[in-house]
Amino acid sequence: MQAVRRSLRGSTCLALRCACSAQQNIWQFPLVSRMHCSRVQDSKVPTQPHERELSSRSLLDLGFTETQAETVCEGVIKALGKRSDTCDISTIKALLVLGLNSSSIVKILDKSPGLYKEKGPVVEKRIQNLSKLGLVEGNIQRVVSHYPQILGIPAKNVNAVVQFLKTKCLFTSQQVREILRDSPQVVEENLNDVDYKFQYAYFRMGVKQPDMVKARLFKVDIEELRCRHCFLERRGFYQTPDKKGQTLVLNPKLKDFLAVPEDVYLEKFAKARKAELDVFRTLLAREDRDEGIKEEHWPIEEGVEGIEAEEDVIDLQRGDMGSSGYERRKRK
Repeated sequence: MQAVRRSLRGSTCLALRCACSAQQNIWQFPLVSRMHCSRVQDSKVPTQPHERELSSRSLLDLGFTETQAETVCEGVIKALGKRSDTCDISTIKALLVLGLNSSSIVKILDKSPGLYKEKGPVVEKRIQNLSKLGLVEGNIQRVVSHYPQILGIPAKNVNAVVQFLKTKCLFTSQQVREILRDSPQVVEENLNDVDYKFQYAYFRMGVKQPDMVKARLFKVDIEELRCRHCFLERRGFYQTPDKKGQTLVLNPKLKDFLAVPEDVYLEKFAKARKAELDVFRTLLAREDRDEGIKEEHWPIEEGVEGIEAEEDVIDLQRGDMGSSGYERRKRK
């Protein structure tokens, strides 16, 4: 009997030691595993009412300073028009499980107050979806810190943009991961605009996918892309490649003239004054209005079903860019 008691006592102590060890080493596990462990712990440990409410007390218990807690509570009132203790704190817990500290979380909520409206389990699923898309430790924290709005977008919308980049623009999985990391705002763009920007760079400028990724193409407005490109073209410093990919001038790389400040662009590539560029920008905008350039986009339904049902599909497999741009073929 005593042997049985000693065995049970030893098993209990071992279980407690394992639980403590798991809590201390939770950051050694991958992101998805950490979130799973967090949900398991929350389901097993009884939660007091105040621990579920977003209040100064609950924030202090999570490691926030008094100043940070006050800032968050004030942010709730500004964003939702109601007291913070009527809100769920689970979203903030999800951000903590992601590995973000209290200072970063305060900045994230300030950038994207819409996250106050989101529920923790929903935010967790969206974080897990980003992880499944290839945003590993470090990258996903960076994306959320710089563009927290991505956690307010449904996973199916993010996946639709990812599928479009892969199947219609022929980016590789690695290239799509880099696009999500460096230009996460692409997930909020209309697919028509994503398509137009890609086709403009591919057919009109003769830029291939790897160079688009390096230049962070989807981080730049289409108006700025066209302005910088057309200004170089009309000054004789850029030429659309022919069917064999050849030009009479040496085109600068997209990343070199697109991702630099305007003064560097003017001095090094356009060799012009700012006043000249400003006048050209105005004239180009007027041309756009007169010609209705953006009306030339063909409609693309949003969502996965819309992508599959698209009637006009660019034929990238041919490798025929031509000089007129926007080569298309009708679906049979």
